[in-house]
Amino acid sequence: MGFSILLMMGVGLATGIVGAILGLGGGIVVTPVLTLAMGLDIKYAIGASIIAVIATSSGSTIAYLHDDVLNLRVAMFLEIATTIGAIMGALLTGVLNPKYLYFLFGALLLFSGWNMYRKLRRSAESERTVQDDAIATKLKLNGTYFDKASFKQVDYQVTNVPQGFVVMLGAGLASGLLGIGSGAFKVTAMDTFMKMPLKPSSATSNLMMGVTAAASATVYFFNGAILPNIAVPLALGILVGAVLGTRIMQVLPSRVIRMIFIPVILLIGLQMIFKGFGG
Repeated sequence: MGFSILLMMGVGLATGIVGAILGLGGGIVVTPVLTLAMGLDIKYAIGASIIAVIATSSGSTIAYLHDDVLNLRVAMFLEIATTIGAIMGALLTGVLNPKYLYFLFGALLLFSGWNMYRKLRRSAESERTVQDDAIATKLKLNGTYFDKASFKQVDYQVTNVPQGFVVMLGAGLASGLLGIGSGAFKVTAMDTFMKMPLKPSSATSNLMMGVTAAASATVYFFNGAILPNIAVPLALGILVGAVLGTRIMQVLPSRVIRMIFIPVILLIGLQMIFKGFGG
């Protein structure tokens, strides 16, 4: 029992660090470890993954809010799309064939990964120029943050708001219909379509994922899918890891974060396409 607790705290620590840096939540780390390495039933692994997402969001959001890195207005605006999409997905369960959605969203992630690779090659993070967007200006979505890696204040403008809203609608649809996390789509919507810098995109994604996960955690709890002996030490490790991850993310150059993010998002995209083929 003692070894299991320490193992869960160790997994949580790694999950919190990765989730806080990339804005992807904890499912990408927690679920494979619990199912493949520990032989836990997928039902309980998903329940633990939900707790991981909430803990990662809670630990990182406090730090990002304190350092004024995340964009609260963008988060609340896009959360509307995610919620609508999740409700639509729940209502369409059993009506649409999931394999086509796996293909669609897998292709979107592969496109986003390729687009990020192009940005990486031309070092576009510090040189991006964005035209004024009337919707973003009206909703006051533009923001600023202090980049601790370059020691300078970065002012950025948000653009392509409708496109970002549609991507987030699709992310919510995927979550409700396919039962998958949508952290990768959240970062994609902000970085690829709305032209936000990667650091505010990751920080804002962390906040949004916590809101989404909290809505479904109650269902998993009453279904008995959340085991306290796994969730508690996992959450404790994640809270510590998330705080560490926020500190690491802010001093890492955006180029390095993008280099970490690209293979992760490509892997998720390939996994979704593989599921579309029935894998």
